[in-house]
Amino acid sequence: MGLFSWKPKKEAKEEAKEEAKEERIGVVTHYFGGISVAIVRFSRAVKVGEKVHFKGATTDFEEAIKSMQLNHEDIAEAKKNQEVGIKVDGKVREGDEVYTAS
Repeated sequence: MGLFSWKPKKEAKEEAKEEAKEERIGVVTHYFGGISVAIVRFSRAVKVGEKVHFKGATTDFEEAIKSMQLNHEDIAEAKKNQEVGIKVDGKVREGDEVYTAS
């Protein structure tokens, strides 16, 4: 075909619909690789157990929040605009976005 790649309209619509379901709820501000902890600033309240989706240039995975800490204290819920530490299974990078996962 050549230089340009394209998707059939149906496939493109399904992909757009899938992305529309996710709501951006935060951004990674720092990552501590040695202990696999992401510091995330949330734009709304988030609770332990919620499923989130980390997305970035090289990041794309989903997981449930297993634990959160604020000032080295375990918390059950992060409030809006709070920066909290979250234990993560995958590597994230500063600037990666956090979405709700379905």
